[in-house]
Amino acid sequence: MTVGLFIPCYVNQFYPRAAIATLQLLQKLRVDIVYPPKQTCCGQPMANAGFENLTAGCNELFIDNFSRFDYIVAPSASCVLHVKDHLHSEKNEEQAGMIRKKIFELVEFLTDILKVDKLDAVFPHKVGIHHSCHGLRGLHLAQMSELNAPPFSKPQYLLSMVKGLEQVTLDRPDECCGFGGSFCIAEEAVSVKMGKDRVTDHSKNGAEYITSSDLSCLMHLEGILHRNKSSVKVVHIAEILNATI
Repeated sequence: MTVGLFIPCYVNQFYPRAAIATLQLLQKLRVDIVYPPKQTCCGQPMANAGFENLTAGCNELFIDNFSRFDYIVAPSASCVLHVKDHLHSEKNEEQAGMIRKKIFELVEFLTDILKVDKLDAVFPHKVGIHHSCHGLRGLHLAQMSELNAPPFSKPQYLLSMVKGLEQVTLDRPDECCGFGGSFCIAEEAVSVKMGKDRVTDHSKNGAEYITSSDLSCLMHLEGILHRNKSSVKVVHIAEILNATI
């Protein structure tokens, strides 16, 4: 199979290490991975702001870049969910529909498609997992605590394979961090307070690092950590799963 690597614009601009780690990790797992160089934004920021009617150009370019692949993988739950739910095309709706079915966030691709059961990774630190709302309630990467259902966590399953890593137990393991895209601008005070609560939960339970499949959430938390002069750091889960001594 051939896999197209989709790197969201904010990952490319602010956290390229996560993109590189994603590529290297998939290469280690012997995936035939290709990065289409003409890719740009998937259109999520416009759609979330109420201007989905302006995303037609983004949609057509995404289809042009990725329709030829067996699978599409991205290190961003929110962008993947946007494509799954909102990619449409007046010109190529059949291809858009196919893409919606074959795009995966990195964690779910590793667990659901590759069915990884062993990783050659080492990360000797205490790590707290932040389940983003898009990943948790959109892509179902973990069980929602509000449901009376058996618990599961795909990120936790993968991190359990990393040598030296200790997962910390949080008081509220699936609470929103408050980022919410434009919500953090429109409701700054609420967003910051929610972010502070998440940071406190991780730090008081001994986390040295906070990880997630969504760098937008981690960027929000990183800003709060930096302002608080905290020693806790953020790291995308791809960087941990690709880490070696």
